[in-house]
Amino acid sequence: MALTLFGLGLIGAFTSGLVGVGGAVVMIPLLLYVPPLLAVGSLDIKLVAGVTMAQVLAAAVVGAWTHGREAAVHRRLTVVGGTAMAVGALIGAVGSRYVSGRVLLGVFAAMTTVALPLMFVPPPRLADGVHHASVPFSRAAAVIYPGFIGVMSGLVGAGGAFLLVPVLIGVIRIPVRVSIGTSLAMTGMAASMGFLGKLLTAQVPLWPTIAVVAGSLSGAPLGGWVSRRAPVSVLRAVLAVIIAIVMLRVWIDVFRP
Repeated sequence: MALTLFGLGLIGAFTSGLVGVGGAVVMIPLLLYVPPLLAVGSLDIKLVAGVTMAQVLAAAVVGAWTHGREAAVHRRLTVVGGTAMAVGALIGAVGSRYVSGRVLLGVFAAMTTVALPLMFVPPPRLADGVHHASVPFSRAAAVIYPGFIGVMSGLVGAGGAFLLVPVLIGVIRIPVRVSIGTSLAMTGMAASMGFLGKLLTAQVPLWPTIAVVAGSLSGAPLGGWVSRRAPVSVLRAVLAVIIAIVMLRVWIDVFRP
């Protein structure tokens, strides 16, 4: 079980660094379905939520540092949106203790459903002379959308970056590469509060979390390295495919008797 969780943590963190998601959009279904498939044990959705929140925190911090070295993080947006997202994540994480597993799956499925169509909104084109990491943005939008995403991500143990990236690109109008780095920085802030909330409410299993996080520390830098060398169109396509597959699989479980 420990080796399986280590490997799943590596896969989730690689995806995190590659397309700017915290990894939970991959980790939640992997942790739910792969261990039973391999007959090494199982984790219920509430324990999975605690593990993935810790994994998202580790992967997002490493991924944001990797992208930040390439000046691909919008610092002002990170401070404004990341703070709102962190407050929302803490509220959602504490509240998740009182919500059923089926509701948590439904929230996660709804997040993927909203994220998918946003992936097809054309990315913004910058005017000449505007630096990618200093694009102007609406402060109201930077508080409202990340704050709401934070609440949902705190509930299900996801960092919310798989929904945040499409929102940054399609709604707040931030360029793709900067959205990837910025989303990781904001997700790191949110995941720190979400992890604290789940830890204080005893929703984080120790040894599964250690195994998954250990794998994440190797996968995130590798994903970030590949991301900087891949075409933007490929990164958007990869993220859209991941979200679509996970959305279908989780909705099946939500409606299964």
